[in-house]
Amino acid sequence: CYNNAGDKMKQIYTEIKNACENQTKIVVVSKKRSLEEIMDYYNAGVRDFGENRADDLIQKAEALPKDINWHFIGHLQRNKVAKVLPYVFLIHSVESKDLLKVLNKEAQKLNRTVPVLIQFNLAQEDTKTGLSEQEAVDFAEEALSYSHLDVKGIMSMGPHVEDEAAIDDVFR
Repeated sequence: CYNNAGDKMKQIYTEIKNACENQTKIVVVSKKRSLEEIMDYYNAGVRDFGENRADDLIQKAEALPKDINWHFIGHLQRNKVAKVLPYVFLIHSVESKDLLKVLNKEAQKLNRTVPVLIQFNLAQEDTKTGLSEQEAVDFAEEALSYSHLDVKGIMSMGPHVEDEAAIDDVFR
């Protein structure tokens, strides 16, 4: 968000928000962005930002306004859970039973319930993490059994291909 890019971003953000009549939450991915760039988005009205590295999320959360909703969008290592939970609004990438257990344990220590999304790798790409379709029911049942986790839904990314039909198939 610098020079004219900031004005263009504000225009696009406003158009999307108006078109969706506030029924859609826009999460701006702020990885590799400076505090100043994030503040440009913040000043345009954005309050939801996504980070994929625990240390970056913590550093930015401590330095920026406290009304920001921080979304953890990357692979969350179990040893980083305790550090991230005080700052995180929603975790988009829960894809292992071990992570479920650690999240619940650390959330219990903080006396809070953490919203999470179950991550799927429906495109079956080797470079992505996530559950297969066959693992869905068993994993969801376990996730729903934890008292300090609130399963809000699922997260999946489409394949990086030009074929729009292939992308649609993954989300269908």
